[in-house]
Amino acid sequence: MAGIVVVTGAAGGIGYHTALGLARRGTGVLIASRDRRRGEAAAERIRSEAAGHSPETAWWELDLGDLASVRRFSERFHDAYDRLDLLINNAGVMALPRSVTTDGFERQLGVNHLGHFALTGLLLPALLTTEGSRVVTVTSGLHRRGRIAFDDLMSERRYGKFRAYCQSKLANVLFALELGRRTPLTSVLAHPGVAHTDLARTGNRFRSLLIAAARVGAQSAEDGALPLLHAAIATDVRGGELYGPDGPGERRGKPARLEVAAQGLDEEAARRLWTISEELTGVRYGTFVQH
Repeated sequence: MAGIVVVTGAAGGIGYHTALGLARRGTGVLIASRDRRRGEAAAERIRSEAAGHSPETAWWELDLGDLASVRRFSERFHDAYDRLDLLINNAGVMALPRSVTTDGFERQLGVNHLGHFALTGLLLPALLTTEGSRVVTVTSGLHRRGRIAFDDLMSERRYGKFRAYCQSKLANVLFALELGRRTPLTSVLAHPGVAHTDLARTGNRFRSLLIAAARVGAQSAEDGALPLLHAAIATDVRGGELYGPDGPGERRGKPARLEVAAQGLDEEAARRLWTISEELTGVRYGTFVQH
């Protein structure tokens, strides 16, 4: 494939291997992440490993926990490109002690959902003018344990690290499916299963031990990227589908189409979350979408 793609959180782990896989297929890749050193190093490795295939691989700064950064990224993108073939909303944080983003959002919901909601909306004109464009939003099998606490969305009254994470991953599902209903884009979901990534770097020792225990028998980050790549480029993929590993517990295995949890199919909840997300981010999809 050719064209230009944006992969958030591609400086390492699953995002990196997703970006590398796309670059090897001849795609120009923008690595969108916070850390300049890691991002530029990842871009250099991809340029080396995909030499002769990718016309462009570069790192651009993007902090999904800061809406001003999201807007700067979008403005820079529109100045440089008039098309966007693929957006992969991959970046995320997991099971952190409670903290807030620059804009005052609970960090897991703010980074995992609201930052990507804003980014997708701001890049929407380029996506809509590109024939066959696709948005892949990365969720987790733990979306099945998620509930949207509309009466305490930012977990101000009650906070649980994993509860907030599961809520954010369910929000990814509700957003991706609603995006497909409201726009002509092919909006697809993917989850990597259980893979060795950088998510365990942040947080306390107890949390890291829990994640390490869950990773016994986990697959590599390279294998974890396979469902994302399938969702991104396979010709048989349809909007609204979820792809993840086909093994026991969806922990590892080959990419396969999976079922979305019942709460992820709740259209009323999706519409409500969409309205709230527009209000919180100030990014309104407006005339681009169907109501």
